[in-house]
Amino acid sequence: MTVYVTAITPASAQQHPHIAGVRWLDSDKSISKTMSTAEAIDSLLKQNKLNVAGDNGAVEVRVVNATPPYVRTVADGSYTDNLLYLPRY
Repeated sequence: MTVYVTAITPASAQQHPHIAGVRWLDSDKSISKTMSTAEAIDSLLKQNKLNVAGDNGAVEVRVVNATPPYVRTVADGSYTDNLLYLPRY
């Protein structure tokens, strides 16, 4: 199963960009749904995988262990902010 994050909902009026939720697509089953960032973090911590489609294939989404934890993509072994460039819903 390959699951792609296809859009985000930004959190309201924060000094730094935050993601409140994500829309995802299971490309194998053609299912698309939304979940909060907390639900995405929970899913990732349970070893489920989320990806963002990139120019060179899938880019993995990971949890950053901070207070509070948040999600970021990892391309070529380094954290990037690909999620912030996705369409909004």
